[in-house]
Amino acid sequence: MTLSLIHTAEGHRNTFDRLRDSIAPGTDLNHLVRPDWLARAQQGIDSTLTDEINDAITTLDGPVLCSCTTLGPVAETAGAIRIDQPMMQVAAQSGGTILIAYCLKSTEAPSLSLLKREMDLAGNKNGIEPLFLGVHWRLFETGDNDGFVTAIAESVRATAANRSDLGAVVLAQASMAAAAGRLSDLNFPVLSSPEMAFRAALEQVRRV
Repeated sequence: MTLSLIHTAEGHRNTFDRLRDSIAPGTDLNHLVRPDWLARAQQGIDSTLTDEINDAITTLDGPVLCSCTTLGPVAETAGAIRIDQPMMQVAAQSGGTILIAYCLKSTEAPSLSLLKREMDLAGNKNGIEPLFLGVHWRLFETGDNDGFVTAIAESVRATAANRSDLGAVVLAQASMAAAAGRLSDLNFPVLSSPEMAFRAALEQVRRV
């Protein structure tokens, strides 16, 4: 059975190929890369874009994982796995305030809405603290991945260090995932989405 993945950045192809090789060698991955969808979504997701995404998901073979946080709600409605849902579920169960870091304004509403939904389901009455790091996004766009990850980690550390109220930090976008490894010394989990979502998608593949 094939696992199909929808990306809006080419770099995510390599991320999930590496996860496949380390976790589930031999799994067939079908990558659909549409950076134009994110560019359009940043201006607002209209009915035309919604229909395109829905048509793509319904025609793909087997389970579908959408790695773009901005497109997550539309993809979920069409039957795909949202990359951030397993991560948000774990964060919500931490029991404390959740610091959620993100770099795109178009990510803000879907990420906060999903986290609030998962916190309600978990009975977590603590707060959500948004941390917008849009100033660093240009580094990712220009291919300076190490600079991007370093900047994300430094900004999160400056905000989260010495906080006793935090249950977890969420790195909302898949592109931010590598920053988690640079924050492992903090006194609460720093969660990223790719591996958690990939494992959830594999479970769907196995059930089909």
